Amino acid sequence: MTSMGKIAGEPVLSAQERAHPAPGSEASARFLEKYLVVDDAGMVFDTKKGAFIALRDINLTVAKGEVVSLIGHSGCGKSTLLNLMAGLLRPSTGHLLVGNREIVGPGPDRGMVFQNHSLLPWMSCFENVYLAVERVFGATEDKPGLKARTQAALEMVGLSHARDKRPGEISGGMKQRVGIARALAMEPKVLLMDEPFGALDALTRAHLQDELLRIIAKTQSTVVMVTHDVDEAVLLSDRIVMMTNGPAATIGEILKVDLPRPRDRVALAADPAYMALRTRVLEFLYRKHQPVVEAA
Repeated sequence: MTSMGKIAGEPVLSAQERAHPAPGSEASARFLEKYLVVDDAGMVFDTKKGAFIALRDINLTVAKGEVVSLIGHSGCGKSTLLNLMAGLLRPSTGHLLVGNREIVGPGPDRGMVFQNHSLLPWMSCFENVYLAVERVFGATEDKPGLKARTQAALEMVGLSHARDKRPGEISGGMKQRVGIARALAMEPKVLLMDEPFGALDALTRAHLQDELLRIIAKTQSTVVMVTHDVDEAVLLSDRIVMMTNGPAATIGEILKVDLPRPRDRVALAADPAYMALRTRVLEFLYRKHQPVVEAA
């Protein structure tokens, strides 16, 4: 592990500054600009064939309230990087911070939404969300407060009417909305999403993308999302992190998405700035870093 004293040449902050930076201070500005930090991280897996270098030299900062997409071809380590942020994996080299605290494992400060909704099939939508709420807030709030939090989360994703239904009784898109509600109900500092809409049909995916835009605008959430969908990345993101091909993948380019919010997909479809951003991502993926096709 690298030293925790400085990150990329930044001045050392006192423990008090790190925990409670004064509003408007230089320390506060740094805290907001570098809310989630990946500092020189690498990931090596031990396999039967020897060491497999999945990621190398990953350096990334995410500001508070920013939406960042990770995009690249299969095998480029997008999900591995997200799992490092979630604390599901520990980096082989370097370290990660959120809110000036090192990420050493999973925690309620980071909510995770998977492509597979991971709902408990014997519980209702309400109970699935309540379970997460109780785990995070059960020691400090009474049952009416926990239930109110759960109901508010379901209302945010438009699922009040389905609160008593079980996962087997609702559509795939609704299941994903329950997963998003469960993550948001924990009030995480960072929302991590691993291709949350990848398994859905095009119309449902578009609807949930629009829902996510609305939720992000309302909650001012900090979001890091893995996607294979170029249009999704441009529509939702403030920046797009484009990964090189694996193994030993790293960040190839970072593209700023300078489109005003709120964003409307129909209006953007003919927007020259939107099309130019989309073209930049496609050029990176299919000209600079073509997908690797394995021999049969």
